[in-house]
Amino acid sequence: MKTLAASLLCIALAFAGMRVSAAETKRPAITGIAFARFYASDASAAQHFYGDTLGLKRVTEDSRSVYPVNALQWVEWIPLTDPSLHSRMAAIGFTTRDAKGLQRYLTEKGVAIAEPLKDGAFAVHDPDGYLVYFVQTGSNRAVAKASLSSNATASRIIHVGHVVKDQAAEDKFYRELLGFRPYWHGGRHPERADWVSLQVPDGTDWIEYMLNIPPDASLKSVGVQDHFSLGTAKMDTVLAQLKANGCTEAQCSKTQIGLDGKMQLNLYDPDLSRLEYMEFTPREKPCCSEFMGPQPTAVENR
Repeated sequence: MKTLAASLLCIALAFAGMRVSAAETKRPAITGIAFARFYASDASAAQHFYGDTLGLKRVTEDSRSVYPVNALQWVEWIPLTDPSLHSRMAAIGFTTRDAKGLQRYLTEKGVAIAEPLKDGAFAVHDPDGYLVYFVQTGSNRAVAKASLSSNATASRIIHVGHVVKDQAAEDKFYRELLGFRPYWHGGRHPERADWVSLQVPDGTDWIEYMLNIPPDASLKSVGVQDHFSLGTAKMDTVLAQLKANGCTEAQCSKTQIGLDGKMQLNLYDPDLSRLEYMEFTPREKPCCSEFMGPQPTAVENR
């Protein structure tokens, strides 16, 4: 009887250990885009673009210039120290409800931590080498407490995009490991997908793979691909605020309907990184694929 009791106890402990293990490896929620970071070669020119033209109010932290878009999202730039860099996108950040738990989850899955958790954020590299941060909701106090500018052209980041060399490897990271979900895909030619959008697992923001970019693409061409997007309910409000902010060049009023059926307007910072204004909902039927997830709205539930 003692042997049977001991065996039953061992089995019970084993099942308890399995339950603990399962709890430890559950992925915490990833709810949206936190920020996009770019390199800038000219501080005054970058401030003119992000501050004056986009109408965002700067909060300076260490060597970074941070511009809150809302209480949970921001765009930032850091000084360019290596002009030979072929991409001016320095980092992407996603919001999570449990940064500590997500760092533990990724560590258990064998992902190397590039920057350990500090002040509510940690970073890894995705398979294509981009620096990817995961940020605890509301942990950036400077952004959370900032008084937002009345001159802002938009108040919501809805997606970021970057050049992808190995889609299969990126899918293993974003889709299989992190749980990102297909949202839309399209291309310049019907038989080929040049853009693949994946929504975060617990929200409507998305990352966009920019595919089929030649390895010898120019800095300008790469800057078109490595981009971030500000969402708006109506493009007319963006056009009006850009004009009020003194942006009178032709590009500041050049709108177009994208292949996803949404109204867009593109601007470029001084280092040729692209900002894409985009309406939340399509005006026309999209080409190439239907939307496979809900559309973003003015306020994301984090």
